[in-house]
This record gives sequence, C-alpha cells and structure tokens, in this order.
Amino acid sequence: MTYMNKGLVIIPTYNEAINIEKIIKRILSISTHMEILVIDDNSRDHTADIVKKLSKKNTKVHLIKRPRKMGLGTAYVLGFDYAMKHDYDFVFEMDADFSHDPGDLPRFIDHLNEYDLIIGSRYIQGVSVVNWPMKRLLLSYFACLFARLVTGVPVKDLTSGFKCYSRKALESVKWQKFDVDGYGFQIQSVFSVYRAKLPLKEISIIFVERRAGTSKMSKKIIWEAFWLVWKLRFGSLFRKNWFWKE
Repeated sequence: MTYMNKGLVIIPTYNEAINIEKIIKRILSISTHMEILVIDDNSRDHTADIVKKLSKKNTKVHLIKRPRKMGLGTAYVLGFDYAMKHDYDFVFEMDADFSHDPGDLPRFIDHLNEYDLIIGSRYIQGVSVVNWPMKRLLLSYFACLFARLVTGVPVKDLTSGFKCYSRKALESVKWQKFDVDGYGFQIQSVFSVYRAKLPLKEISIIFVERRAGTSKMSKKIIWEAFWLVWKLRFGSLFRKNWFWKE
C-alpha cells in the first residue's frame, strides 16, 4: 500500500532564479499529493518574485520571504513548523538546483507506511555522485564515514540533503533547539530521529552537481559539522531527550 496523503516539499533558496520555476513545475507534474514551500532568504536575483507569481496561479505553491540570508538550517526549521501548523502528513527536504531528481519523489513516498525518515543516499550503493571533483567527493564520503562512526547512527549518507519525514518524525524532534546549518543540520536531524527510536531507511539516489547557479557550501559549515558530531556523541551520554522526544 502506498502512503498517499498530503505532502510538502520544502525548498530553501538564495539566488535560484535560474532554477526555481523549472523545479516547481517539475515537482507539481509528478504528484497531485504534494505542495511546495519556498523559503527565500531575500535573493538579489528576484527568486521570490518568480515564486510569488507562480503562487498566484497555483494554490499548491507557497512562499515565505525572509529579510536576509539566514541559512539552510533555520529555513528547514521554519518549514517544518509551517508543515505541522498546516496539517501536512509528510515533508521533503530538497534543493532547488536539480542536484536532487524530482523523479525520485514517489520512491520516497512508497516507504512512508513503514519508515518515518527516508534518506536519499549517495553512498549506499558505492558512490552515486556526478560532476564532483575528487577532492570534494573524498571530503564528503569520509565526512559521512567519520560522522557515522562517532555518532553511532547506522546511516551511510548522514549529510544528505534529500530526505522525507513523516509527520510523526517532525513531531518527535525538538527542532527549535537546533542551532547548526548545512552539513551539521543534516547530521543532527538524522541523529535526533534515530535517537527518538523511529525507523529510518536509506534509498539510493544519483546526486548530480548543480546545473546552474553557485554552490552555497563554505569551510565554516564543514568545520561546524566536524565539531557537532562530537557534541552529539558526548552530549547524548549525559542529557536524556536532548533534541528528541521519547
């Protein structure tokens, strides 16, 4: 049986005018059960204006425009809060740049009857990454290995940004306590769902480096994630129900 209730795809944006209309139309063409929430950090290229125009034509397109660049982590926390307030049954994290294939969305939904978090994994079947330089690929792969070993979470791609959460997963994590961005947010979200004792699953995806626009990754985000895994490991030993509910 397939989980076919109302879902929300959350897409954080900053200067994604070149991609945003295409990705929205592609997602909406795939399933009648999904809506889209774009959270824009005051893009200079008028990304929000494009989304606003689309939202006037289609009630399944929603926009939250923030006053400045505030980061991916806070965008997802805001999106999760929006999803819970508006009674969505499942929620996706997804990039705007087509590095995540919208065609994979139904594959995630198919697992929602059994799992509360489905992770699109680049590393569960070897390495499924296209157009990355070797240096970045090795950094990502070994960062995930390091995070898995330190945190004890049995997931091969802890930094994946392509995920689907059930409503139960959203309700079981204390998202407002998160204070990390980028890779760190992705690691902490999986860690918290896992520690809430909810079932999770990785499914294989092919990650394709962005076709247009500019990457938002920085050294600050990488180092933040490095220190976070130690914080999660040792903090969870001494603080019950730290970022999750049991």
